[in-house]
Amino acid sequence: MKNLTTCVSRIYILLAFFAPTNLYCQGIEDPYNASTNSPDSIKDFLLVWHDEFNVDGKPDTAFWDYEVGFIRNEELQWYQPDNAICKDGSLVITGKREQIENLNFDPQSENWRRNRKFAEYTSSCLKTRDLMHWQYGILIVRARIDTTKGSWPAIWTLGVKNRWPACGEIDVMEFYRVEDEPTMLGNIAWASEEPWTPVWDTRTLPLSHFLDKDPEWPKKFHVWRMEWNQERIQIYLDDELINTTFLKTAVNADGSRPFHQPHYLLLNLAIGSNGGNPDLSDFPITYEVDFVRIYQEVEEN
Repeated sequence: MKNLTTCVSRIYILLAFFAPTNLYCQGIEDPYNASTNSPDSIKDFLLVWHDEFNVDGKPDTAFWDYEVGFIRNEELQWYQPDNAICKDGSLVITGKREQIENLNFDPQSENWRRNRKFAEYTSSCLKTRDLMHWQYGILIVRARIDTTKGSWPAIWTLGVKNRWPACGEIDVMEFYRVEDEPTMLGNIAWASEEPWTPVWDTRTLPLSHFLDKDPEWPKKFHVWRMEWNQERIQIYLDDELINTTFLKTAVNADGSRPFHQPHYLLLNLAIGSNGGNPDLSDFPITYEVDFVRIYQEVEEN
């Protein structure tokens, strides 16, 4: 397991101090294509880990693992590694309308994960659990999402200790339907007194908020940023503040603090459930991640 506070290579140190100084990737010149720029430097922060997805083929198995099967939220897709590939400078997760056999099928089961004989859709969920985690810092992800009905892409983190929701969840980006309106969300969740019941600090913006400013918004890459320190978590989209959560209030019912521990990263494209009914949507749908970069504050000697 790689703890990023102790796993910084000399190469990353050089990148952090000598890379271009366009803060938060605003120097990217072409919003319609993956960036070819080196990671930016951020004053008083060090680039400790990144994946630019610049090598064609499968994502780096040193850092990325996969979920497999029906996983959560009664979603329609069967998660599998086959739907994730790196090409043209991006990680591309593809949602497909295709029938695949449920290997865990049990016609007598009442569990939705087991009583479906087939999945009618496939996709991928990548995670860095047990491979890479970090505590505090700045996470920057540049991505292009598909806003087709049924699409539910996400950038999120989970804590390495305790079961959900006591582990803590940070949804840097979710896009789905809220009362059938396409919506962008930034969420923080922790445990209430009721088992399996989270407390949510949720902020939402309708997709129309972005389309009114730029009708080409869905065709472009955008930058999601999460700034996390001992006091608060802030989520930004293209430098617009989406949500702020103060960690003195984000405490589990048992008194444990889920955001004062390392978290790992997940990138996924779900289909259906909150994403809406995909039956009339055109497939395949894609979720493209240009890069993931993590910076941590430089410690004073």
